Amino acid sequence: MSGVIVTGPPKAERKDVEALAAFGVATVSEAMGRTGLLGPGIRPVQQGVRVVGTAVTVLSWPGDNLMIHAAVEQCGEGDILVVTTTSPSTDGMFGELFATALRRRGVRGVIINAGIRDTQELREMDFPAWSRAVCAQGTVKATGGSVNVPVAVDGQVIRPGDVILADDDGVVVVPRERARATAEASEAREAKEAKARAAFLDGQLGMDRYGLRDTLTRLGVEYRTFEEYAADAGEPS
Repeated sequence: MSGVIVTGPPKAERKDVEALAAFGVATVSEAMGRTGLLGPGIRPVQQGVRVVGTAVTVLSWPGDNLMIHAAVEQCGEGDILVVTTTSPSTDGMFGELFATALRRRGVRGVIINAGIRDTQELREMDFPAWSRAVCAQGTVKATGGSVNVPVAVDGQVIRPGDVILADDDGVVVVPRERARATAEASEAREAKEAKARAAFLDGQLGMDRYGLRDTLTRLGVEYRTFEEYAADAGEPS
């Protein structure tokens, strides 16, 4: 497998990246029309952590972390490393030593569509990580790949410089040219949810706030007393 290492790709504006840091993964995905989410198989190795940054992408051979070493040189302040493989892999391609090198360069975390190891050490050093698997299996450094090219994870295309947001709920990718609009849409959604939260605290029901009673009627859902239901179902009342 030959490959390419692309240097100096365009990135989302830093102010737009930081604006997205105020919102959770679920809010941002909803603000983009329920798009951008990686699948539920990519899970955090820690809890209570949210990170946002610009993607440095890696396409590796399964069980081979050579291109992660090559990618470290391309990483800088505010980046998030995103790693995937040419076919499914659960080998532990990333661990404490990589995290140490990346932290020195200002990298905010890693998303890896494969295995990760040294999870206790990663938590102790507060280096955020999301992975497909946790596995102690080691890897080799023998096969070429690519850095800073578009990659696909769970049907989502991630380009170098796109915004990656990750928290306890998972990972979402925001195309770099949509970062500002998505931050604005997320802010509007948060404001809308704040009003709903206040209404629910005041005792209002979602059934009434969202007009769902009419929806139930349209769908033919009926309210029946227990006695009526029991009689129709032939059950003792």
